[in-house]
Amino acid sequence: MKNFSQFIHLTLSGFTHGMLFGIEIPGFIKWSPASLRYPKWAGMYKERGRYLHVNRGFGFLAFPGKVGMWPEITVLTLKRKSES
Repeated sequence: MKNFSQFIHLTLSGFTHGMLFGIEIPGFIKWSPASLRYPKWAGMYKERGRYLHVNRGFGFLAFPGKVGMWPEITVLTLKRKSES
């Protein structure tokens, strides 16, 4: 993949479960223990003109629930770049 990275504009990543615990107040704070292991652990990121979306997941792992970390289903709408 590294040899062809110039052709990759969007990467969709599997879920991190947000480590099942977190605090999110939109526009103020978004934190989870997942951030200690994964610098990009939830949401959309843009770097050098390329996008990465990491989904927090809908289910859970081991512990039957989430604390402060809402389940997530992502719907992305892809649009062709307009040619000028």
